[in-house]
Formats: sequence, structure tokens, C-alpha cells
Amino acid sequence: MPDVEMKPAEDKMSEEKKTEEQKPAPLSPVAEIKNNVALIDRAVTTLEPRFTHRVLRTLTALRKRVDDSVLRNAIEGIYNKDNSVKKSLLAWLPSAPVVDQSMDVDLSTKAPYAELVPEAEMYLRLLVLQHLLTSEETQEKALELANETVEKMQALNRRSMDAIAAKIWFAVDRAYELAGELSDARPLFLAAQRTASLRHDDEAHAALINCLLRSYINYNLYDQADKLVSKTTFPTSASNVQFARYHYYLGRIRAVQLNYTEAHTNLQQAIRRAPPAKTAPGFYQAVHKYFVVVELLMGDIPDRTLFRHPVLEKALNAYFEIVKAVRTGSLAQFQTTLSKHAAQFEEDNIYTLIIRLRQNVIKTGIRRLSLSYSRISLRDICVKLNLDSEEDAEYIVGKAIRDGVIEGRIVHEKGWMECGTQKNAYGPEVSEVFGRRIAFCLDLHNQSVKAMRYPLNAHRKELAAAEGAREREKELAKEIQDGDLDDDDLGGDF
Repeated sequence: MPDVEMKPAEDKMSEEKKTEEQKPAPLSPVAEIKNNVALIDRAVTTLEPRFTHRVLRTLTALRKRVDDSVLRNAIEGIYNKDNSVKKSLLAWLPSAPVVDQSMDVDLSTKAPYAELVPEAEMYLRLLVLQHLLTSEETQEKALELANETVEKMQALNRRSMDAIAAKIWFAVDRAYELAGELSDARPLFLAAQRTASLRHDDEAHAALINCLLRSYINYNLYDQADKLVSKTTFPTSASNVQFARYHYYLGRIRAVQLNYTEAHTNLQQAIRRAPPAKTAPGFYQAVHKYFVVVELLMGDIPDRTLFRHPVLEKALNAYFEIVKAVRTGSLAQFQTTLSKHAAQFEEDNIYTLIIRLRQNVIKTGIRRLSLSYSRISLRDICVKLNLDSEEDAEYIVGKAIRDGVIEGRIVHEKGWMECGTQKNAYGPEVSEVFGRRIAFCLDLHNQSVKAMRYPLNAHRKELAAAEGAREREKELAKEIQDGDLDDDDLGGDF
């Protein structure tokens, strides 16, 4: 007999599931800004910085949805009519008709706030500054706003503003860079970096170090950038975004200094700590360009799947052709590719590193010849590698033998190279390779543990519960000793 009576109950269950699965509609930009201001006010009043960090995590997605009307309506909805802060903020925005926000359902932020903390004003200034930087017409106004914001921020001197100050410093650096006056901002950043270091303001300290490194590298002042790295200590409590930028700049410095192993390690750390590729595609592409070139300079060939990544496929097209030339050891193909994409390499500030790959191309060609021939004349090496003379071929082959690239010897009297047997793949260097891998895994584990977030003051609840349990045990023992408890009070187990 079919169970007909269960159908209405099943329909009710399905309707309940549908209502549970319905997600709330996303807030409008104006309502989101008001909620963020409320969270910042709550963070300052309750001394809980995690609310400020929660607001700053939404900054990247929010600034893409912000325009003049959104900022104007948010400022007018937050501050009272005759507020001086409101007038100063609206002065940086062009006049625009007010958009009707009656459709936004946000009962907690409809009425203007009576009095807001200065951190809320700095947050709104940050939003206005980032919005002005998106247009070339308002970049001069953005630089003026940046200088005024820095002066006001330094005059307030509040520790609860440190997290927002780190974001403001990066926006100030961007404003000076777009105005072409990045070198003029260096004294300002150096003074602020010293102040942040003395006050143990880790977020601002990390951001200012990255701004200074960016300024030095932009003007090819690698010696000064290296001195800054050696004289300062990057804060260990900085965010992953700041660590990613720091490792990227450090990798570029080490690559110029011919320290390719350390450069490869730093670039690898930058890739691991960077935001997802779709969130920050520009940074992801810039790091991988240097990563590919440094890996080639180390004598390794990058994985082919790297060039098939949807974010990297188009950006690394020229670098893929360089990789193919280095892999085949064809000097002619390398020179053709270099001249073809020279403009892109100069735009990426990586042309000088790619020029160094010429020796790697020659070494790869010599290695392939040593595997194919047991004995080959220097003249044939000149023809196959497109070298100028036999003297050049003899010098290059001798250097490759001395560096351990190939096994063999040069017979100068007869004018040929005799290739020896290849090295055994097992030896003392294997333990060094495993040691480096083990050290990397341990470092990754330690950094992952440090990056974990724990709820604040969670241990106090456990201490309170344990203390309450001890008090109850004392009361129970006292009552037992006094004889106030009988068998019924103790329970059946006793």
C-alpha cells in the first residue's frame, strides 16, 4: 500500500530546507560603509582590534564598488548636517545629485551618529583617497588629500589607528608614485618608519619598509635597498600581504646581486603568501616573471603547467619562448626572442637579468653536445652554438668543465674536447638537498602555526570554569565532612 500520508510532511520539509538555503541579499556599498564605520567605533570603544581588521579585509572588494555618489551619500548618512568633518570630506568629492537610498534596509545605521571616533574619519579618508587615485584627472587632488591625511594622522597619534594607518601609508605611496614624485616622499617615509619602529607599530612599520624598498628599486638604488634590509628587522607579526611584498622586493634585490638561491627562496615565499591569483592578478604575474627568470639563471627549467595558468598564460608568453630557447640551448633562437620582446622585458624591469641567460644557453648547448658526442672538435662547437671563434669556444668549454657543468677535458694540441662519463646521481650532495627540503617544511609548519588565529581571552573561560569546579568540590567536601549530605543527595552511584 503506498504511503500517501507522508507527502505533506515531505513537502513541508522541502519548503523548510529552501527557506534555510536562501542567502541574505548583499548590502549596498553605502550600507556596507555604514556598517564598517560602526565596527570601527565598536573596536575603539571595546579595545578589540579584530573588528578593525575585519573591516580592512573587505577594503579590496569594497573599493571596486565605490563611486562619487556612494561616498557622498555614505558621508551624509554618517555625520550630522553641520559637522565640520563632514564638510572637509565632501570638499574632496565633486558635486553630484543624491541617489535615493530608501531601498536599503539597514535599521541600525539609518540615523546619523552623534559623535564618531577619529578612526572612522581616517577610514573614510582612505576610501576617498583610493577612489581619487583611480582617475588621472583627480590624481593631483589625491596627492593633496594624502598630505593632509598624513598630517592629521600624525597629529592625532592614536594607537588604535595603527591598522588603518598602514593602509593609508600604502595609498600615500601610490599617490606620490602616480604623480612622479616618489623620491620626494622618501624623507617622509624614513621619518615615519623610525617612529613606527620606536612605537612597536608593526603594521605601519612593515608597510613603510615596503614603501621604501619600492622607492629604492624604482630608481635602481639596489645598494641602498640592501642597506635598508640589513639595518632593519621586518616585523614577524605583519600580515601575509606585507610579507608577500617584502619577499618580492627582497627577491629582486638578491637577483641583481647574483644571489639566485636566496632570490628563488624569497620569490617562492612571495608566491605562497600572496593573495589568490584572481584577487591580485597583477602582483601574481609580476612575481612569476622574476621567478621564471631566476629559476633559469639557477640552471633549472620551470614546469610547463605554470605557463598554462589562466592568469599567467598571456602575461608569460614571451618568457615561455625564452624558456624554450634556454631548454634547447639554441643561441640564435635566444637572440631572436630577446630582440623580439625587448620592449616588454624593459617595461618589466627584467631585461638585465635576461641578458645574463646567454651564458646559461651556451652551457645548456655544451651539456647537450657532451651527452651526444664522446669527442667533438672546437670548430664544430662554434658552428653548432653560433660562437665567434674557436678561442671563445675553448674558454667557454673550459669554464663549463671547471664549474662542473660537464665532465671532460680539452685537448689543446688536437683542438677537440673529450667528454667523460656523467656523475653518479647519488653522493654527499643528496643529504644537503634533503636537508634544505626538511628545513623548508619545518619553516612552513612554524609559519602556519604563527598565522593561525585564536579567539581573544578564550583561556579565561576555561580558568573560570576550572575555578568554579574547584569551589564546588570544596563545598561538597565540607558538607560531607559536616555530615549534612545523606545517601539520596549523593546519588545512586555512592
